[in-house]
Amino acid sequence: MPKQNDPNTAKKNRYQTLLERIFFDHYKKGAREVAFDRDEFISAAKNLKIELPKNIGDVIYSVRYRTTMPAAVVKTQPNGFEWTIEGIGRARYAFRLAKVSRIVPNTNLVTIKVPDATPEIISAYALSDEQALLAIVRYNRLIDVFLGIASYSLQSHLRTSVSGIGQIEIDEVYVGVDRTGRQFVVPVQAKGGSDKIGVTQTKQDIACCQAKFPHLICRAVSAQFVEKDLIALFELTVENGAIRIVDEAHYRLVPAGEITPAELASYRERQT
Repeated sequence: MPKQNDPNTAKKNRYQTLLERIFFDHYKKGAREVAFDRDEFISAAKNLKIELPKNIGDVIYSVRYRTTMPAAVVKTQPNGFEWTIEGIGRARYAFRLAKVSRIVPNTNLVTIKVPDATPEIISAYALSDEQALLAIVRYNRLIDVFLGIASYSLQSHLRTSVSGIGQIEIDEVYVGVDRTGRQFVVPVQAKGGSDKIGVTQTKQDIACCQAKFPHLICRAVSAQFVEKDLIALFELTVENGAIRIVDEAHYRLVPAGEITPAELASYRERQT
């Protein structure tokens, strides 16, 4: 049980208190969207007599990927739907109902061993799970392996604005080409620890790529640590407001000598 004075617990409670106040300031029974302005966090904190978070954006990020919605907000959800928070313009957001969709690694999926090409110095000094994961995916060319294309990292942590959404950040953007000459843009979201793969980020990543790279085929990928050296990759799309899995694969990074002749033989027999 968390300690009463645990600062992380206090922060979580503060975030949820602010979100609950803003939601019910606008919510009407039966609503499927509840819009609000970023500046409302300032007035809500003042009215509730609680300290305003230094990083207001972290309140929204937290409920998208790390924590649940406030319990009182969850009670208003119809069966089969859940509230998400999406950008709808500059400094504008909306609680929106989306179909429940949980993207978690399939524990029954076969594991594929890949020779680990990550420089040890990168493993030693990566500052966060997300940063380490992006580096591992890049150095081991896992986007190429997973999607079957030649891909190249275009930019990490791309911050930009998208019409109708507002400011967004994509963890990493790749561009690629296949054997027939088709060209692709691949937005990658990386999740470490207990962070959740969310419909909101997938939707905004796809919308951004369609707006900024209209002539390229968008293939959205999410990467998540299952264990220290085991990475799950998902190709995702959005269908009827819910995340759908196009493909999933699990890669274990090992020294080349740990891949046995029997394992190599089994890989030869698998369908591509």
